[in-house]
Amino acid sequence: MSDVQHLKSLGIQAVIPSKENRLEQRTLDKHLYASLNLIERFFFRIKQFRRVATRYDKLSERFASFVALIDCTNA
Repeated sequence: MSDVQHLKSLGIQAVIPSKENRLEQRTLDKHLYASLNLIERFFFRIKQFRRVATRYDKLSERFASFVALIDCTNA
């Protein structure tokens, strides 16, 4: 069973584009794929901060507030 079939059996839509030479092309929701790109870029930005990457803040409220602060400064 491929990864895409496994995700589909769990009710999850895969946002993975097909290769051009694939005989059976999967449909791709371009808006959903663009959203995935935004999420990946956000996580790349927050991982640049050592405090977030190593999770210095042990309390979840402080950690979440620092992540929100990073999001505000990089908007």
